[in-house]
Amino acid sequence: MTVVRVVVLNYDGGPDLVRAVEALERSTFDGSVQVVVVDNGSTDASPEAVEAAHPDVRVIRTGANRGFGANNDALVDLDGVDYVALVNNDAFVEPGWLDPLVAALEADAGVGAAQSKILLEPRFVEVQIETLATTRRFDPRRFGVQLSGLRLEGHDRWAAAHLAAGGHGPVLQPTPGGTRRVEWTMPFAELRVPVPPDRDRAPTEVELEVATAEPRAARLAGADGAVEVELGPEPSWVTVPLGGRPFDVINSAGGELLADGSATDRGALQADRGQYDRPVDLAAWSGGAVLLRPAYLAEAGLFDERFFLYYEDTDLSARGAAQGWRYRFVPASVVRHRHAASSGVASPLLRWHVERNRLLYLTKNAPWAVAAGAVARHPLSTLSYARRDVVGPWLDHRPVDTSTVRLRLSAYAGYLRLAPAMLAERRRLRR
Repeated sequence: MTVVRVVVLNYDGGPDLVRAVEALERSTFDGSVQVVVVDNGSTDASPEAVEAAHPDVRVIRTGANRGFGANNDALVDLDGVDYVALVNNDAFVEPGWLDPLVAALEADAGVGAAQSKILLEPRFVEVQIETLATTRRFDPRRFGVQLSGLRLEGHDRWAAAHLAAGGHGPVLQPTPGGTRRVEWTMPFAELRVPVPPDRDRAPTEVELEVATAEPRAARLAGADGAVEVELGPEPSWVTVPLGGRPFDVINSAGGELLADGSATDRGALQADRGQYDRPVDLAAWSGGAVLLRPAYLAEAGLFDERFFLYYEDTDLSARGAAQGWRYRFVPASVVRHRHAASSGVASPLLRWHVERNRLLYLTKNAPWAVAAGAVARHPLSTLSYARRDVVGPWLDHRPVDTSTVRLRLSAYAGYLRLAPAMLAERRRLRR
């Protein structure tokens, strides 16, 4: 009988952790499954909730938040385990997710990891947004509409929404009660509105909180119609016709390496139209939902806990690939994911670790020219952000935003502190 250990890393996962474990327990598999929760010092009683509801689940308590590398506590002893899976605590497997992954590893002894197709948890319909552009001094971007809220059938669904096209990326703005996420569009953008997975058609309307830098008209259109409104700097709520048939959106179809050596999720935020339904070899795998071969881990090693958050899986992929291991994307295995539910979309925690760890990963694994180029460009690009976010607004008598510059400088300092250790590790790996 094939024995699979499924490891769920948790930090204050709340109800998501219980849902993730329940989905695992409902899944079908022609073998034995051990579910292990590695708890990273949670304070929300989520591990206790799992223990009470699922006494057969083993909970390992780390006592402190050690980041994604704490998965190692469930990977160090794999005696009697044929394969080991990693599933995020905000990821929910579909019933037949495991058999295709096991089949992929059993079909080829040279494959060290098999990754599921990871979809965003909700399904989506789109709203198109059009307006005239606003420009700013020292800023090449063209700004259309600011989005700061979304209500669907009376429920706040802004956290799950995203721009499919025409966005400048989410940012956090300070508020009297904390922060709020806002996102500026370009003159034309497509906003994805989250719809529950069991709905065949979207609700008839959606409420959007919108604003523009200067008074001007904007057009917002869903499948069932459009509205034209006058907007200004003060955010206001606008009701937009919605409708349409919901579709799935890809979170990850495996990892891929970009020309600059950094990594991204293959197919991220693309509508799932079947374009990733063919099994293929991957340059890297994502730790959100993956099945690993113990022999691969024994040879390539475990997660480098110095990364703490992000790029650990890419680093382990690179180490294994250097030793000849291959990775496989298995689209027949499907998992749904509440993206960044733990770390928070646009949060300083996420951005800081992505900035620092990209440089650490390159220093450790990439060709010298690629690594050195990225390290040299980082301060220069930080200067361009200072020109855009500090100098330009100061000259135009607008509020100055130093958050991005300070975050990038802090991440670079964090990189410099660990760079000697990464260089030493690079030499060891080359040997």
